[in-house]
Order: sequence, then structure tokens, then C-alpha cells
Amino acid sequence: MAKIVESTNTNCLIGEGSVFEGKFHVVGSIRIEGKFQGDIKTDDQLIIAPSGKVKTDIIAKRVTVAGTLIGNITASEEVNLLESGKVLGNITTPRLNVEPGVITDGKVSITSNSSSEISTIIKDSYGEDTKNVFATFEKPEKSRKPDDHKLNA
Repeated sequence: MAKIVESTNTNCLIGEGSVFEGKFHVVGSIRIEGKFQGDIKTDDQLIIAPSGKVKTDIIAKRVTVAGTLIGNITASEEVNLLESGKVLGNITTPRLNVEPGVITDGKVSITSNSSSEISTIIKDSYGEDTKNVFATFEKPEKSRKPDDHKLNA
């Protein structure tokens, strides 16, 4: 298992066995070893240690998950999912590192530090016949049976 790299400016710690619920906006880094539920934002790194259990959407520069997260991650630089990490939520970041053993369910968007819509960048890169190609990925509408619209008499 990779070692959790900590910022030299760790301002806050929610220790193992501790529970915090509410709004938490931190200048510097935060490490969560206990439980946290609420609203969290940091301008630096957020670390969920192996014993950490977090239920929130995270906005941070860098996020490392070795514990359990229920919520979305938006990281401006990087997300690291360590082998004991579990994430139920979407991840948006320019760089994603995933170790074997990670469990996750959600949408992953790798932004490559672009402010443009990701699907537009990919479609533009593909070329002129994009509409035809992407139309094959569209889900067809369910067709109704002829009698579906009738009311019971």
C-alpha cells in the first residue's frame, strides 16, 4: 500500500474515534481519521485515513482516500485512491491515481486542467462525423405497446 503523503501545512485533524458534523472550511490541509458529515472545503489537501468515514462533497486541491467516502470529489490538481479506499460518488480531477484494491462507484471525469466541457473537447478532437458516431451511443427510447395508452374500462 502506498504511503499517505501529507502536506507540511496540516492545519486540522479529526482524530480516530472523533465525530464531526457541520461546515468545515480550512486554510491548509485536513486529515480525517474519524467520522465527518457535512460541508467541507480546503484550499490544499484533504486526506481520509484508513479509519476515516466521510459523508460529504469534497472540494480541494488534492484528495487522498484510504478510508470510506460517500460523496463527490472535485480536485483541482489530483486524486489518489489508495488500496483500502472506498468511494461512492463522482470524481472530477485533472489527475487520478488508483491502486489495486480500491472500490468505487460513480462517474469519473479526467479534466486535464481544461475549463472547457469535456465531451465537447473529445467530440471536437474526433472530427466532423462526430454526430453519427455519438448517435450510436444514445439510448433508444422505449417503444410503447399499442395498448399501453388505454385506460381500464
